[in-house]
Amino acid sequence: MNPLSLPQRLSRRGFIQAAGGALLLPGTALAKGVTALTAGTAAAAGNVDLSGLPGVAPVGAGAGRPLVFGHRGASALRPEHTLAAYAKAIVDGADYVEPDLVSTKDGVLVARHEAFLSETTDVASHARFAGRKTRKTIDGETHEGWFVDDFTLAELKTLRAVERIPQYRPGSAQYNGMFQVATFEEIIDFVAAEAAARGRIVGIVPELKHSTYFASIGLPLEDRFLSILGEHDYTRRNPVQIQSFETANLKYLRGKLGRRANLRLMQLVIGENVRPVDIAAAGGTLTFAQMLTPAGLRDIAQYADVVAPPTRAIIPLKQDGTLAEPSSLVMDAHQAGLRIEPWTFRPENQFLAADFRNGALTARNEAGSIAEMKRYIAAGIDGFFTDDPALGRIALA
Repeated sequence: MNPLSLPQRLSRRGFIQAAGGALLLPGTALAKGVTALTAGTAAAAGNVDLSGLPGVAPVGAGAGRPLVFGHRGASALRPEHTLAAYAKAIVDGADYVEPDLVSTKDGVLVARHEAFLSETTDVASHARFAGRKTRKTIDGETHEGWFVDDFTLAELKTLRAVERIPQYRPGSAQYNGMFQVATFEEIIDFVAAEAAARGRIVGIVPELKHSTYFASIGLPLEDRFLSILGEHDYTRRNPVQIQSFETANLKYLRGKLGRRANLRLMQLVIGENVRPVDIAAAGGTLTFAQMLTPAGLRDIAQYADVVAPPTRAIIPLKQDGTLAEPSSLVMDAHQAGLRIEPWTFRPENQFLAADFRNGALTARNEAGSIAEMKRYIAAGIDGFFTDDPALGRIALA
């Protein structure tokens, strides 16, 4: 291991004690504007807490307790990927908040779940953009509507966010039209301010979306992402977990960043026998199902620290929709040296296992969601994504 390497499963406190953990790459764009510790002062600093926020508490709820990831913020309660959603997640106890990152036409990283804008913004109501409506296939999914890479940041800022699934989340839909699309840099600054105000570290768990697609249209994400991490004191010092459903981008980032005390890489997977987009584009044969085997997990551990499967890969559903017995996936991941942090718990009956439903499928069911999360926590997971971090925090109590 290089001098910055640490054990693959760190304590919450150890995760923010960066012995020389500045994200600096001399001679690259990542060094631009950086005022972090030099190699000499970093070595002298030893195991000093480099959070950059004196007196703040470490990330997490305590040693050995799973982390709560605010999925797209508190997206059960506010339109996803807005500063309002992140604010609600933080106040409700999320250890991390998640911005999914895509690129505008002029190369700015913004938070949207995907390139498709029609479901999460009011773009269709803007007559000036009617001519931008088009049809695209991205990562195997075809949509007709409006796409982020056809808009500059200035144009995107004229749109407002809306709730993706208003039939399930009418409370969130009441906030339609109130909030702008946020840039990655705005989110970092916002999280830093919230952490300082509240006296506790809040991690950021960004996902690079559609890396192969954006590279194919001349808007590659990775180097711009690295540059932003290096230009912000908060992300140089505090917990960041970088996610992707692709593999090549994570391997590239690991090569650039090495192993840092404040940094983890998270390989997202689905529980199906299909190939990651970058593998398919390169003519490879590796599938997600193969990645979830013991051998596949050992391969992931060569470049990533975390595997993040869907919840049902850990405890699958029976034919009647109730939970079956846990699979061996948690044990297999841990034996490979990986943390396991599944996605996504949602508080509406439609998304719960049948064991926990009570009432109409569209109804919010807090007790059922808490009970379901407790079952997965008992299976030994290291963290989990939830659309309602307040319920996740209760499930850990």
